[in-house]
Amino acid sequence: MINKQLTDPQSIVVVGGSADISKPGGKILKNIIDGGYKGKLYVVNLKESEVQGIQSFSNPAELPQVDLAILAIAAKFCPDTIEFLTKEKNTRAFIILSAGFSEESEAGAELEHQIVETINNVGGSLIGPNCIGMLNQNYAGIFTTPIPKLDNMGCDFISGSGATAVFIIEAGTPKGLTFSSVYSVGNSAQMGVEDILEYLDKSFDPDTSSKVKLLYIESINKPQKLLKHATSLIKKGCRIAAIKAGSSTAGSRAASSHTGALASSDVAVDTLFRKAGIVRCYGREELTTVASIFMHKELKGRNIAIITHAGGPAVMLTDSLSNGGLEVPHIDHHGAPELLSKLFPGSSVANPIDFLATGTAEQLGTIIDYADNQFESIDGMAVIFGSPGLFEVYDVYKLLDEKMNTCKKPIFPILPSIINVKDEIGYFLSLGRINFPDEVAFGSALCKVYNTPKPAEFIPYPFTIDKMTIRKIIESSEDGYISPGSIQKLLDAAGIPRAGEAVVNSKESAMEESEKLSFPVVMKVVGPVHKSDVGGVVLNVKTQQEVGIQFERMIQIKDTTAILIQPMLSGTELFVGAKSEPKFGHMILCGLGGIFIEVLKDVSAGLVPLCRDEALSMIHNLKSYKIIQGVRGQEGISEERYADIILRLSALLEAAPEITELDLNPLLGKGDKIVAVDARIQIKK
Repeated sequence: MINKQLTDPQSIVVVGGSADISKPGGKILKNIIDGGYKGKLYVVNLKESEVQGIQSFSNPAELPQVDLAILAIAAKFCPDTIEFLTKEKNTRAFIILSAGFSEESEAGAELEHQIVETINNVGGSLIGPNCIGMLNQNYAGIFTTPIPKLDNMGCDFISGSGATAVFIIEAGTPKGLTFSSVYSVGNSAQMGVEDILEYLDKSFDPDTSSKVKLLYIESINKPQKLLKHATSLIKKGCRIAAIKAGSSTAGSRAASSHTGALASSDVAVDTLFRKAGIVRCYGREELTTVASIFMHKELKGRNIAIITHAGGPAVMLTDSLSNGGLEVPHIDHHGAPELLSKLFPGSSVANPIDFLATGTAEQLGTIIDYADNQFESIDGMAVIFGSPGLFEVYDVYKLLDEKMNTCKKPIFPILPSIINVKDEIGYFLSLGRINFPDEVAFGSALCKVYNTPKPAEFIPYPFTIDKMTIRKIIESSEDGYISPGSIQKLLDAAGIPRAGEAVVNSKESAMEESEKLSFPVVMKVVGPVHKSDVGGVVLNVKTQQEVGIQFERMIQIKDTTAILIQPMLSGTELFVGAKSEPKFGHMILCGLGGIFIEVLKDVSAGLVPLCRDEALSMIHNLKSYKIIQGVRGQEGISEERYADIILRLSALLEAAPEITELDLNPLLGKGDKIVAVDARIQIKK
């Protein structure tokens, strides 16, 4: 939907442009002028013939042809203005700053609908309404400040909130973060965050396009589009970080009141971001810190050398990195004593490498050279260097810049003295560098970046399932929870192993079938959803007589339609389940089963379709993974077999998208054998 008239307009009209720069129509005009816009600029103002030195028209009919119209007028006047401009002035791009649309009322939503229909009919582009505008290197089409430093290789930033966009720019600018473009989508009447990302993907040029994308999202309306284009961009060499607001119930209400956005399931958001390779952030500082890390060489391994002249920050950074899964390894390389001899007495090269408060720029350079060229175990360096304010440190920061240019390994500068050496840091930033003022925030962000997986590569399932049988069962079943017999057939068709079982409706058949299955057996009611809560599960039934007694009791339980009998099996209880999330598709969850799923809430999730690497990653990310591996002499469970069941479930859900909920709980696992003991499946056609 984005066209050249929006991104590189040869002419712009500000409708509602004003001399009062405290108003959006005045401030955006000033920003465009101050930004050095090179095209033709006009104003529509009913009372003035000139506004801020720009020719103004009281009647839009007097305007020449114009590419882009920026509207800062009351919502009720926007539809007619846009219709006139599209028909009479060949205008094909619009930015509507005005509020009073769908975020406010039904009447406003109708105005918004009219506007989108008019613009779509001429193949035009719309940003907004209810936004701060957009900014790129061709023009500063926003009515806010600060205007960040613009650079081709800066960040492309798309925000669902104008105010939040301002605050994120404010958080990143002091660090030295630069921007290539900023899109504030407001109500996303025509284009939302996903659509702008699609444009950035389709127009991506590896030589001239930014390779860092930042997103602030309040509502994911097109998750599959977001997944597709984020994955595509990352595979092209880009890196993406995003905040998805509204993860809590209260946050969802706040998001709804702000833009009419409905927060999606937070687990679904996590799985989507993980599948795409997006680094998820939870605040402005974290987002801009992650973006700053993106601006450096990529960290290829988990071993970090901390180079410092101050002990405290090094200890805190060590804790932050270690807690996040990175390593600050002891350096026992044969070159370490030689390096130590080049430093002042009292220094340490064990890691952190502490060259004391009296350390010099020359010593810092020597340490960096050793870490880069001799210490093979080191993958990246974090350099902490501040000042008590007794002397200037220009020489240190100049050397740091030079080493960052020449070193093979990434160097992350942590310069905490933002007051004492403000001028020196300003000099460092003027060289195009970025500062990480807080070592703990940096450490946490680096861990998050390193631990975010690359986009998942879908590989066809290494098995086949009986899709014809699956479709017959689904099509012949009514909406709601399907029968145990149908569930058995579905699991068999998908190749998911299950325990032998029988569904019985009489005492006699219960006694007969239990004998066939061999004792001891388990008896469960069919009908009630939470069987244990109503006394509907009996374990270790050892005789036919006891089967008869239990059948007569259990069949009386409310909502019970039959009794399920299974052999009594042993093993570790596992869980695999699925849920259909609107717009996102099916999520598969796995973890320990039985009561542990409710008590521990230790689950991993993935979006269908899954590949084997994703399934194994889900298992490995469980806090209880060591139990699956086997602990204290207990036999472990084949994670390959567990992953195979997860993949078969993924294939089943693709074949039967009508499934809304599915639980295999518990699965009993022992060694290479995992079988489904209990299952329930709900469908909605």
